[in-house]
Amino acid sequence: MTDLSRDTATDFESWMAARQHKLLRTAYLLTGDVHTAEDLTQTTLAKVYLAWDRVSAAQSVDAYARKIMVNEHTSMWRRLWRHRETVTDTSTHDVPVAANEYDGVGAALWDAVTALPERQRAVVVLRYYEQLSEKEAAEALGVSLGTVKSQASRALDTLRSRLGDRTDLAGWEAN
Repeated sequence: MTDLSRDTATDFESWMAARQHKLLRTAYLLTGDVHTAEDLTQTTLAKVYLAWDRVSAAQSVDAYARKIMVNEHTSMWRRLWRHRETVTDTSTHDVPVAANEYDGVGAALWDAVTALPERQRAVVVLRYYEQLSEKEAAEALGVSLGTVKSQASRALDTLRSRLGDRTDLAGWEAN
């Protein structure tokens, strides 16, 4: 394996500096756990770095990174041997998410989203937080357009039934 040239490494570092916080935020929304999100983001960045010569010429480096992240996340929860570890020490690390997104109004919504099955949560995050089209979400997840539609429909039905007629959630959306 060869190291990237100095100019190419600088290009990657510039891209990473501009996107790392957004990738971490997306990873957190996918995983629901700060530590797992950090691991997922690190793995994603490492894989983008290793393919940077090829990826940097692509139409959208962000789409490529998002695809890696979703695939890695899917691999994590598909592994049968995987076990959950519970952090017993509290962390003072803050997730880089704007405070107005977690001002109490969105807390009920976030609790309901984290209770969704993994694939439904991934569809909700990509469609409604990342604001990808159904086609883009399907490509990122490696599933059919119909799967995205059905998973989104099921997720929204579940969210509606869990949240009921809460008027304090009206108009809430992620920035």
